[in-house]
Amino acid sequence: MPHADAIESTKTPTPKLSGVRYIPRWLAGVGCYITFGLGGLLCSLTILPLLQLWPTKPELRVARVQRLVSWMFRIFVAMLSFAGVIAVSTKNIEALQHAKRKIVIANHPTLVDVVVLISLMPNAGCIVKQGLWRNPFFRGVLASVGYIPNREVNWLLHDCLQVLNRDTNLIIFPEGTRTLTGNIVNSFARGAANIALRTQTDILPVVLRTDVAGLTKQQPWYQIPRQTINMSVEIGTSIPYLRYDAQQGNEAKMARQLTRDLQQFYIDTLKQPIKSN
Repeated sequence: MPHADAIESTKTPTPKLSGVRYIPRWLAGVGCYITFGLGGLLCSLTILPLLQLWPTKPELRVARVQRLVSWMFRIFVAMLSFAGVIAVSTKNIEALQHAKRKIVIANHPTLVDVVVLISLMPNAGCIVKQGLWRNPFFRGVLASVGYIPNREVNWLLHDCLQVLNRDTNLIIFPEGTRTLTGNIVNSFARGAANIALRTQTDILPVVLRTDVAGLTKQQPWYQIPRQTINMSVEIGTSIPYLRYDAQQGNEAKMARQLTRDLQQFYIDTLKQPIKSN
C-alpha cells in the first residue's frame, strides 16, 4: 500500500460530496466493509486453521498469523483508499515497522485506527473486549493471532507479558474509545502506563492526525465520510519506562504521572501544525 511521507500543512481538504455524487462513495465504502468481513470469515475457516496446523513452535505460528493479519489489513486500507474514504500517509514509519516488544500507544480519532496501525506492523497484538472472546466465531481467530482478552487485572498483566516476551508489540489506545468530536483527545486512562511499568516495557507513541471529522464515535460505521479523511501517521520517540521506574514513589503514583505526561504530549503535539518536508 503506497504511503506519502506526510500530509503537507498546506494541503486543503477534499470537497464534500453531496446528492447523487455521494452515492458511489457510500456504496464503495459499505462494500469495503462487507468484502473485508466476508474475507476475514473465509480466512478464519481456511487459511488460519492451516497455519495453526503447520508444524512449528507456538510462537512462530502466532508470528505467522500476525503477518497474515497485517497483510489483510493492508488490503483493507488500500480498498478504503481506492474508495476515497481515507488516505494514509506516514512519517518515520521505519521506527514502527522495526519495533519489537514495545507498547505502542496512539490517539483514537477514527473507527479504522487499529486497522491502519496493524497494517503497518508485522508483529502487533492488542487487547480485545471480553465479549468478543465469548463469540464462538471470533474466539479461535483471536487466540491464533495472539490477542489478549480484557479481563481481571492480574490475568491481563500476565497475558501482556507473555505477548511482549514474544517480541510482539502491544497496541493500546489510552483514550479507551474514539475521541469525542470537539476534543483534542479524551482523558487518558492509566492502563497503558500501568502495563508499561509493571511489565518493564518502553512506550512508542504514535500520533494520528486527520484533517476532517469522519468515522467518529458519534457516527455509525455505515455513515461513510463525504470527504476523504487524510490521516497522517507520525511515529514519536520511544519513552523508556525506566525514566519513571527510577522515580521515588509507589507504582500507582508513577503510573499517574506517566499518564499525565502522555496525555500532555498528545495535546501539545496535536495543537502544532503539520510540518511540511
